[in-house]
Amino acid sequence: MEWGSPMRRDPRSDEALLAAFALGDPDAGRDFVLRFQNRVFGVAYGILGDQVLAEDVAQEAFVRAWRHGASYDACRSAVSTWLLRITHNLAVDALRLRRPDGTDPQLLATLAPATDGAAIEEAAITSDRAGAVRAALRQLPPEQARALLLAAYYDRTAAEISRLEGIPLGTAKTRIRLGMRKVRALLVQVEEVP
Repeated sequence: MEWGSPMRRDPRSDEALLAAFALGDPDAGRDFVLRFQNRVFGVAYGILGDQVLAEDVAQEAFVRAWRHGASYDACRSAVSTWLLRITHNLAVDALRLRRPDGTDPQLLATLAPATDGAAIEEAAITSDRAGAVRAALRQLPPEQARALLLAAYYDRTAAEISRLEGIPLGTAKTRIRLGMRKVRALLVQVEEVP
């Protein structure tokens, strides 16, 4: 299927369309992809900057939506938010795999998970906090910022960071601890400014 082809309007809600898609309805599958393909591809391309890889990630996002559509919970998020979060996570994973020599911590900081449809005010506050965290991360030595991002955003253990960075376990733990202290101190300074 070509990305960016015209969208056909299916009258079903996003939730009903996802449910039918998850049950294997081929028409629902086509309509679901047509409804969300531009946004899914846009998220993947925005993170990866590579059209072919973004198409692969977008395709995998739809496969995951089909496989896991039955586990979707409308109380937690909108279908579009759920699908775009899947896409975001796949794209970040693909970016990490594509760059085995490490990724710039500043780039990783810009890839923080998107809000889940919170009110505009909450999104603005979250954005301000995320901006403050990114600014604090930029003030860290690169090795501390990288270790902290791997621990906080990617749930990597100190042992995994040690292996990924090629450093002793104690050094990985120290980088995480020092990075956390510095970020906390910098965030406290920001909050104290009137």
